[in-house]
Amino acid sequence: MGRGYKVAVDRSQLIGNLRSNMADLSRGNLGVPLLLLAILGMMTLPMPPFLLDVLFTFNIALSIVVLLVCVYAMRPLDFAVFPTILLVATLLRLALNVASTRVVLLNGHEGGDAAGKVIESFGEVVIGGNYVVGAVVFAILMIINFVVVTKGAGRISEVSARFTLDAMPGKQMAIDADLNAGLIDQQEAKTRRSEVSQEADFYGSMDGASKFVRGDAVAGLLILFINLIGGIAIGMAQHQMSFVDASKVYALLTIGDGLVAQIPSLLLSTAAAIMVTRVSTSEDMGGQVNRQMFASPKALAVSAAILIAMGLVPGMPHVSFIGLGLLAAGGAYWIWHRQKQVRETESKALAVQQEQAVAQRPAEVKELGWDDVMPVDMVGLEVGYRLIPLVDRNQGGQLLARIKGVRKKLSQDMGFLMPSVHIRDNLDLLPNAYRLTLMGVSVAEAEVYPDRELAINPGQVFGSLNGIAAKDPAFGLEAVWIDASQRDQAQSLGYTVVDASTVVATHLNQVLNKHAHELLGHEEVQQLLQVLAKSSPKLAEELVPGLISLSGLLKVLQALLQEQVPVRDIRTIAEAIATVAPRSQDPAAIVSAVRVALARAIVQSLVGLEPELPVITLEPRLEQLLLNSMQKAGQGSEDGILLEPGMAEKLQRSLIEAAQRQEILGKPAILLVAGPVRAMLSRFARMAVPNMHVLAYQEIPDNKQVTIVATVGQN
Repeated sequence: MGRGYKVAVDRSQLIGNLRSNMADLSRGNLGVPLLLLAILGMMTLPMPPFLLDVLFTFNIALSIVVLLVCVYAMRPLDFAVFPTILLVATLLRLALNVASTRVVLLNGHEGGDAAGKVIESFGEVVIGGNYVVGAVVFAILMIINFVVVTKGAGRISEVSARFTLDAMPGKQMAIDADLNAGLIDQQEAKTRRSEVSQEADFYGSMDGASKFVRGDAVAGLLILFINLIGGIAIGMAQHQMSFVDASKVYALLTIGDGLVAQIPSLLLSTAAAIMVTRVSTSEDMGGQVNRQMFASPKALAVSAAILIAMGLVPGMPHVSFIGLGLLAAGGAYWIWHRQKQVRETESKALAVQQEQAVAQRPAEVKELGWDDVMPVDMVGLEVGYRLIPLVDRNQGGQLLARIKGVRKKLSQDMGFLMPSVHIRDNLDLLPNAYRLTLMGVSVAEAEVYPDRELAINPGQVFGSLNGIAAKDPAFGLEAVWIDASQRDQAQSLGYTVVDASTVVATHLNQVLNKHAHELLGHEEVQQLLQVLAKSSPKLAEELVPGLISLSGLLKVLQALLQEQVPVRDIRTIAEAIATVAPRSQDPAAIVSAVRVALARAIVQSLVGLEPELPVITLEPRLEQLLLNSMQKAGQGSEDGILLEPGMAEKLQRSLIEAAQRQEILGKPAILLVAGPVRAMLSRFARMAVPNMHVLAYQEIPDNKQVTIVATVGQN
């Protein structure tokens, strides 16, 4: 029965797939196969002259459409199918060359219209009664297409593809940095990664497609000589034509045929060159030219002066030079006048805003009160006067939105609402400096340049940059402040490039994450209890103050946050406290029980879904020595245990070396010890290696396999 059912299911799936494929074909997915079959037919079957005229006209129209699409595309990725269209258009043009060659050689002796009106018309227009001139004009077109446009576009495609691939790691790290800082969500990060991959695929395809264009230009030149020589030979040998008559007829047809094929080839080569030389901005080519070439009237004004001066030179064409110079001078004056009007409008708007602000000021001085006593800000950001535009939305500042994103992400990760960040200017700071404060006390200070971008060295780069040398404020990495125009160059060299707002937001994220335990207070704990009461009202009712006081619960949660353990799973934390609190009110014992309850979450935050857990262990004699000291000092008295100075120094050095090896391998530094000494060694390890995590044996989940990567101790 089981086998029969499986066969029935497979048969139904097969029928469904066939129906789906038939539906796709009925919707018009036969277009590309039919086009390829038509191209194959043109290469093998004879074609009437009328059909050749239609297809040559279609080929020219297709080339014009592709060129205009490239001109009006906002970004290169908006026309990502261009390499494929370039290949199909090249095959179509070569197939038409084969078909026209067959007609020319078979019927060329009948007259100039033997291969169709299109070829005859193009040949007569270019030749103009002089075959030497026609050959020279055609040769010039070939040189322009082959030597200038096609060769240049191919070189640019090759360099763009290499630089794009080299810049991919830096762009991916920039996306990860924005995601970790809370500036974008997972969907936006996924979209950006897809765009980076599509951009690399596009430039790689363009690098290959440019070879088709170059090969097409060579093929056009060879086809020209084959048609001319073969046609003259056939006319003289088979149709008893004189050399002059054969040259006249077949030169007309050959040059016309070559020109009909060469004009679309030149258009597509130009389209490819336009596409690979475009900068990836959301603006069409006309907008870019207008904004970048005519944004300042100085260039036009100087050009006008030079043209007019050249026109005044005796013997020069005065009308052309002076006329064009006056036209350029008029354009420069128009741009200057328009910019002046814009500046006056902005000045008037600013004056109105200032008048409104003055009018809204209180007219009388109020009596002093408690409202005038400024409370201490839990989290503060003080900025120098040059950084004010970063926090001013009216000036396009993005820092406020990014700080909000940082608070949102940290609140979700840590499990409690991060306090608001109070921002104020401070004239005592350097103009480009900012300061982060907690409870009114400065905890970090750095300097940024709002008109530049920070290129961070992630550890391996392929060159140096010109700029202001600095260090990343958040993690202390080597960095350089560069101009915005150097962004693509820096990314191609492997740097991670971020703007000034992102630098400040990332630094704030790092500081808040490090001091999260200081930001959790009684009010936040009370809010967590209210959240717990919504899902487990009985547990919340018995927990405080029945099993533990509010202050005791605060100490437990702060201890967890100090070791980077989130408190968002408040139900599991409360249940663990309810289990151990009747036996002991010691905060250390309660924290140990809570950590065991949160073991899966703690380990998953370190190694994710990896089945293996790489750990560093203590040398057995050292661990036993610490356990014996704990027993002599009494449980809960690990604060009083002191390591002998030489032993402490060796242990600290060993931990640093082991952590560095793990960092090189891209693995977390995890120290696995016995439960009674975990808290003491956690404090000791944080002083030596801030990013080291200390776990107890009881905190290892059953689904993880422990792998010992190093053993540290007295040796």
